[in-house]
Amino acid sequence: MDKVQRFWREFCRLNNKKGIEFKDAFQFGASADWLANLVVEGKKTATTSGFEFYELENEAIPQAGEYYIIINSQEEPVAVIRIESVEVVPMNEVTEDFALAEGVGDYHFWWDAHEQFFTKLLKDYHKEFLPNMLVVCERFKKVYPRN
Repeated sequence: MDKVQRFWREFCRLNNKKGIEFKDAFQFGASADWLANLVVEGKKTATTSGFEFYELENEAIPQAGEYYIIINSQEEPVAVIRIESVEVVPMNEVTEDFALAEGVGDYHFWWDAHEQFFTKLLKDYHKEFLPNMLVVCERFKKVYPRN
C-alpha cells in the first residue's frame, strides 16, 4: 500500500469515515511545498485553476463535497481537503476576497502569479492568456491533519 493510501486510511480511521473515497492526490502547480504548507497551516483555503485545462484534458471539474489529498514536491501526502464550493468565472471577475483566501499575498500578487502560471501552461497548447479566461475557483477546508 502506498503512502497516499495509508494517509487516507489513517484519516478515515481517525475520523470514523466509512465508504468514502478521495477523488485525487495532487500538488499545487507552482511552489508545491510552500503552497502545501499554507494548506497545512490553515492559511490557504482556496485555489484557482484554468477551466480550459479541464476541457483540454477531458477532466471533470471538482465538485463540492469531494475529498482530495495534497502532496508535496516529494509526493508525500500532507493534508486532506474537502471541497466546500466551486465556481467558474472569468479571471478578471475573481474577487479580492477569494484571491486573499489563497493565502499567497495581496490581489496584485495573486493576479501576477496566476497570469504567469497560466501563460506558461497555455503555451504548451499554442494558446494565449486572456484576462477574461474562465477559471475554476474552489474553496476548501483542510480536514486532516487537525493542528
